[in-house]
Amino acid sequence: MIDIHDLWKSFEGNEVLKGLTLTVKKGETLVILGRSGVGKSVLLKHIIGISHADKGYIEVDGVRVSDLRGEKRYKASLKMGMLFQGAALFDSMNIEDNTAFFLRQHGNIETGKKYSKSEIGDRVDEALRMVDLEGTQKKMPSDLSGGMRKRAGLARLIVYRPEYLLYDEPTTGLDPITAMQINELIVKTQEELKATSIVVTHDIVSSLFVGDRLALHKDGKIAYIDEPDAFLKIDDPIIEFLRKTISEDPRTFRRK
Repeated sequence: MIDIHDLWKSFEGNEVLKGLTLTVKKGETLVILGRSGVGKSVLLKHIIGISHADKGYIEVDGVRVSDLRGEKRYKASLKMGMLFQGAALFDSMNIEDNTAFFLRQHGNIETGKKYSKSEIGDRVDEALRMVDLEGTQKKMPSDLSGGMRKRAGLARLIVYRPEYLLYDEPTTGLDPITAMQINELIVKTQEELKATSIVVTHDIVSSLFVGDRLALHKDGKIAYIDEPDAFLKIDDPIIEFLRKTISEDPRTFRRK
């Protein structure tokens, strides 16, 4: 479980997080909706430890990780993985090396032992199969489409099977068909890893497809949070606008 309490953050006097409080349940996919620039991505960076709050705290499984620094904070972040908005692949590495990067750098985070070359190869092949990228091991990121790069970024994330998955605008910039493929992969990954996921987005279709609960990030705080059907009934102009953009419930597209 992730417990965020009274989180504040400002940049050059501009307050982005204003006492944000949120609890993410173990094993759920929580989607945080909000307009661009309200601080959704900033929140993810605080959770994974890239940024530090001015005030407030974050607890993960009862450990107050926001108070940790250096090696202790680094070790706490190893159970988390993040899919960045632009996939953030290493341009100089092929897809195989990108996917294997964490395994080669850290080995088995539970035992501390290094993986053998064959073990890394098997795990990379499995991760690429999960995201439908078989046969791309020797390709460079520049050889892939935007959707394929997102999937490669997801393979690099899931190859070490983190307990917490953070997704930063996973469908931004993708056409509707490719975006739905990414949505399906988020659901598939959640089911296979039994992980806890946080997805930040402004895409209501993606939100309904992947989310167990939806939250609205507004004015630096979580204004509302509820299960999808109840969330859509909330009397708020932003939610009303999102509701009107839905022509058909995307949950009906889920594969049986």
